[in-house]
Amino acid sequence: MKQEDADWLVYHQIPPSEPITVADLTARCGLELSVTEDCLVRLERYCLIERAGPEVRMLTFGEALVKNQFKYEEDLPFVIENGIIKERRM
Repeated sequence: MKQEDADWLVYHQIPPSEPITVADLTARCGLELSVTEDCLVRLERYCLIERAGPEVRMLTFGEALVKNQFKYEEDLPFVIENGIIKERRM
């Protein structure tokens, strides 16, 4: 299976309204744990999901937008550190 296909499968098995454990997600997808983990790394890098310990959750559209903005716009006057919005020190 191509990486893109595996990512698509994993992403669409994450419930939109509640977290799911990596173990349950792996079982749902019928993939090996290593394949699921690789997919989750890519999905998190693309700002589509968020991981907290053994759980994964799908980001809302707004959350994904904000994460991408923080990731790629270096001239914003604020940053998010550990879930707290802080003024950017210049």
